[in-house]
Amino acid sequence: MKIVVIGGTGNIGSKLVPQLARHGHDAVAAAPSTGVNALTGEGLTDALAGASVVIDVSNSPSFEDSAVMRFFETSTRNLLAAEAEAGVAHHVALSVVGTERLPESGYFRAKVAQEQLIEKSSIPYSIVHATQFFEFVASIADNATADGAVRLAPVLFQPVAGDDVARAVGRISTGSPVNGRVDVAGPERFRMDEFFRQALAARNDPREVVTDPRARYFGAELSEGTLVPGGDAILGEIRYSDWLGRTAV
Repeated sequence: MKIVVIGGTGNIGSKLVPQLARHGHDAVAAAPSTGVNALTGEGLTDALAGASVVIDVSNSPSFEDSAVMRFFETSTRNLLAAEAEAGVAHHVALSVVGTERLPESGYFRAKVAQEQLIEKSSIPYSIVHATQFFEFVASIADNATADGAVRLAPVLFQPVAGDDVARAVGRISTGSPVNGRVDVAGPERFRMDEFFRQALAARNDPREVVTDPRARYFGAELSEGTLVPGGDAILGEIRYSDWLGRTAV
């Protein structure tokens, strides 16, 4: 079947499109660079013609509160309207574990708004909540850095490889809509501060990791279980140490 991947040239989309194609689907990588812009609506009608499934793995280019809210609300409204016109039968969106538990963060407020639009639409849907990607370890550390030290809370942390997320999203997209959420997480659970202490050392990053129970994560304070899924999550297969070994080659 025809599956359109919004954000199809990004971190997850670039893994997802060839995976879907290998399974015999007509997978379309939709992004501004391919002439499809969900934020402006450009190219959506043509891209979605004949599509059975639309997968939205796009992300805002800005994390500034008003910009990120505008991105997710506008792009999602445009997508849902175009999908209704095209007769799309399944809308799949990638979101984040803990989104609803982080109202202090403008980014996560925007993700909640996106999910609410999807839930209220007439199109059957599946929302995939993934934990933090291995690929974003460096940017998370950078965001948590102040005065040369990385300040992180000693809370539970269960990151996942982008390849595992792409596989899970692909399987969910070709199944029946769940009209709800599915959690995806890595196979190992850590303490966040301890994980980053080891991860930065493995990268020969000299920054000190400071354990700070009140450290903020993209503007929000964390509790013990904010960033980890419930017991029924789909678990990836790739461990961080193995992933790091592959990316270092």
